[in-house]
Amino acid sequence: MEDSATTAGAQVNAPADGGNKGRRKTIALSIFAVIIVIAAVSVFLYLRYKATHIATDDAFIEGRIHTIASKIPGTVRKVPVEINQMVRQGDVLVEIDDADYRARLDEASSSLSADRSRLAEGAARVEVAKKQQSELRYRLDAARAGLALQEAMMIQAEMDLKRAKNLADKEVISKERFEKTRTAFDVTAAQVKAAHDQVRQAESALETQQAVIRQAEAFLKSQSAVIRQREAGAQAAELQKGYTTIVAPSDGYVTKKSVEAGNQVQPGQPLMAVVPLDDIWITANFKETQLQKVKPGQRVDIKVEMYPGVVFRGKVESIMAGTGSAFSLFPAENATGNFVKVVQRIPVKIVIDKDANRKEVLRVGMSVEPTIIVE
Repeated sequence: MEDSATTAGAQVNAPADGGNKGRRKTIALSIFAVIIVIAAVSVFLYLRYKATHIATDDAFIEGRIHTIASKIPGTVRKVPVEINQMVRQGDVLVEIDDADYRARLDEASSSLSADRSRLAEGAARVEVAKKQQSELRYRLDAARAGLALQEAMMIQAEMDLKRAKNLADKEVISKERFEKTRTAFDVTAAQVKAAHDQVRQAESALETQQAVIRQAEAFLKSQSAVIRQREAGAQAAELQKGYTTIVAPSDGYVTKKSVEAGNQVQPGQPLMAVVPLDDIWITANFKETQLQKVKPGQRVDIKVEMYPGVVFRGKVESIMAGTGSAFSLFPAENATGNFVKVVQRIPVKIVIDKDANRKEVLRVGMSVEPTIIVE
């Protein structure tokens, strides 16, 4: 009896266990199908994302670094800035002792003033000489007019002498009158000669005065050249004196400061650098296989390691004309036979959108991860 009951219970439980196994199998297949669908969708979305989002971690922030150097040698008198200090354009960075340069400027200015005085004196002499030349021209004209008058009187005296001689030969006039007529002719001839002498003297004096004027004008030209040279020297001395004060070329932060008061500096010696943080950009080195769809103007999402969770915005400004290796100090020489194909990287310049309300400060050299959105 007990064996019959046990056999009957086993027959009743067998169909129930088979149904549970079927349901579990169906659920497992459903879950597996859902997982496959989710995986397929994830792969599709990932591939689509990778196709439209080009990213690299080989990127860093760059900016303009203004190296501050002296143009003249000298002793540093004062350095009114400290390292990492914010400065504005025109702020004094370094002051060099200007005593020697001030003395040179004073000397150059004095020499220039003296030469200008000599030039003014020379110009006055030229004016006086030209006035004297005008007077001598008047005298020459007067002498020539007097000569013409005397020559006319001589012609008349000669005619009178001929008539008197004819009359004297016919004994129409007295010998005394003839002698007076001849004497008048001789006097007129002497006056003509004197008038000739006056004309020659006036011409000689005029030529001499013209030579004086040419000499004075030549002095003016040479003195003008000397003054131009003095002006250039004074300007150079003023510039050198101005170089004793070195100012900030732009707004920025002082870095790489290597000068203190009392140091001797030489022309071209780097003293510090000024880095403006409002004019920075990103240089991203993308693989050449990534740049097929990259064009200037495309939007860029930028992640900065210093600010996790913060996304900066920017855009592609330009793509470099060659790979980084092409412009390296020692470019690879593939013609040697030791060629190994390596995917090259091409620098891409990305400008960061400016946001006046953003509190995060980006600094030159920071590592970033830009992602270019190509569609």
